[in-house]
Amino acid sequence: MASKQATEAIVRVLEHARYEVLPTPSTEDKLLEHVPRDRVVTVTASPSKGLEATFDLAERLTGHGYAVVPHVAARMVSDRTELAEICDRLIGKGITRVFVPGGDADPVGDYPDALSLLEDLAALGRPFTHIGITGYPESHPKIADDLTVQAMWDKRRHATHVVSNLTFDPALIRSWLRRMRDRGVTMPVLLGMPGPVDRAKLLGMATKIGVGESTRFLNKHKGTFARLAAPGGFTGERFLEKCGPALAMPDAGVEGLHVFTFNQIAETEAWRTEMLRRLRA
Repeated sequence: MASKQATEAIVRVLEHARYEVLPTPSTEDKLLEHVPRDRVVTVTASPSKGLEATFDLAERLTGHGYAVVPHVAARMVSDRTELAEICDRLIGKGITRVFVPGGDADPVGDYPDALSLLEDLAALGRPFTHIGITGYPESHPKIADDLTVQAMWDKRRHATHVVSNLTFDPALIRSWLRRMRDRGVTMPVLLGMPGPVDRAKLLGMATKIGVGESTRFLNKHKGTFARLAAPGGFTGERFLEKCGPALAMPDAGVEGLHVFTFNQIAETEAWRTEMLRRLRA
């Protein structure tokens, strides 16, 4: 059984969970039906749909009263002129938060990575109040572990928080937080984790979510699919319970969850509220 401090930490991050969604035709209706307006929603960017789909959905959700965080994938932005236009567009719609990953696409212009775009955002006057960057608890296939921590250090002047990439190993979360804090990276963290997903629905998403060809998506995420779809495999409850001691560390700085919903939006909100109910009982 988790300690009181660990339980309190789990309750805190569940209360401050935000949902990552994919810009599909049904996403807006799903959110309106199942998710209260006090939830923060992040909208991914996919090379096949382009940034327009991300920004269009973000603007519509903002109009409904959600706090929305569009992904501005660096490699999908051509240059500072386009970046300035993006800033004007989003700020003009009341969007003050963005998430800046490098992105999966080949660079279309001047930004080969997130840092180069973040530097231009600073040159444009830092128009956004919240800027998230990616953290990698697990090894990145193309970047050495020390370099991923170094990258967070390099980007710390331009970002307000770190969003951790998916991992299924709570022990890695503790060691990654420790390495980051020991290195002097003090930004708050949002802990990335998958929401509850149905195996058939998860597989069906490969043809719907617009992140490239379905085979490319399956290859990229095959480990995630295997862990989520396996009988008796990953559950959010077990994951958070095992993360509890790390979340309760005095300098952990984990202020919420970043839940990858795979557009299983109703299921994710039901899971979060039920887990909160049980922990508060």
